[in-house]
Amino acid sequence: MTGEYSVQEYIQELIRTDPGNIVKICEPPKGVDLAVWQYEHLRQFVLELNLLVVQLQGICNAKSCPKMKATEEWLYLCACHPTIQECPAIDYMIHTLDYASSLLTNTKYFPSRTSIPTTSIKHIVSLVRRLYRLFAHTYYNHQEIFTEFENEMHLCERFTEFASRFDMMPPKLFCVSIFNHRVRKNKT
Repeated sequence: MTGEYSVQEYIQELIRTDPGNIVKICEPPKGVDLAVWQYEHLRQFVLELNLLVVQLQGICNAKSCPKMKATEEWLYLCACHPTIQECPAIDYMIHTLDYASSLLTNTKYFPSRTSIPTTSIKHIVSLVRRLYRLFAHTYYNHQEIFTEFENEMHLCERFTEFASRFDMMPPKLFCVSIFNHRVRKNKT
């Protein structure tokens, strides 16, 4: 694959053709730089997560979800403020997606879409953990919206496969249990 947008276009074509073929969508083709493959997937996840947040507008708000939580065990603090703090869930999601968009388009870390500096990989891994929290909150607090969205988009399942395949999160952080079959147990 050559060209600045070829990996992005290939991923989007796989999703359009069969969004439920999770393994094929996440499997990097021969000859594609692994860092570019991961970077372009992250860009795609951010695009699609914005659609999920739109579905949550009006339902997930400061009154219904004053904290970004998955279960009582999982409370997430927002790092998009001068000091880390609690945020209403919808604000946390919007802050995280804004941060992700800003980071992934920052030419200091990602100067090209055809070659990713080794030093920038750490940003991808950190971002994966933060983005997964959006799924966790939606799954545990807005099950109907999660299920409807997931049935059409297969986004959380694809994200889980992706994050597990490339060892971007330890298995204990995957808390959306319906996709635990996607988590590779032999990883820490």
